[in-house]
Amino acid sequence: MQLVVGRIGKPHGVRGEVTVEVRTDEPEARFAPGTVLRTEPGATPPPARNTVLGTEPGATPPTTASEGEPGVPFRVPAELTIEEARFHQGRVLIAFAGIPDRNTAEALRGTLLVVDSADVTPPDDPEEFHDHQLVGLAVVTPTGERLGEVARIDHAPSSDLLVLRRPEGRTALIPFVRAIVPEVDLAGGRVIVDPPAGLLDL
Repeated sequence: MQLVVGRIGKPHGVRGEVTVEVRTDEPEARFAPGTVLRTEPGATPPPARNTVLGTEPGATPPTTASEGEPGVPFRVPAELTIEEARFHQGRVLIAFAGIPDRNTAEALRGTLLVVDSADVTPPDDPEEFHDHQLVGLAVVTPTGERLGEVARIDHAPSSDLLVLRRPEGRTALIPFVRAIVPEVDLAGGRVIVDPPAGLLDL
């Protein structure tokens, strides 16, 4: 499974550096110099985010000619190697190998940077999960009644939310907190939820 760790934005300066919209909880590790990232032009795989169990309730990039090679279309490579990364005013600025100038960097705009979920180390905290570990799990009550499955994770300011896809097609939001989600059984492929009355009707 491919997980998004970032999305390339506009060029920064004239030497091929680009801004990157971070979509991972571990930017220092994911964007370390020497890291090789795969690219997905315009795809939308799930972000590589972490979800912590709380205690309280694109379009394909344009092709363009590189400087010095007029008329030669630039194709986004399948992989990009990070040469340098730095944080600047809340953004990550990255220089990739083989991207020497602003024109070439512009051709990368909109490209998604992805990693394989198999290469993502599980969190050390037993109550922290990568989003992709939860998506697709069955959601059941403590008595075993099936409520649906986890469609995605919404990261809200107060708490993370499981977006539950109900059998009839509706969705419901479940705060990912211990009082409501007493157990996550990854081996069994399920999340046990004890929702208060009316929660699934909101």
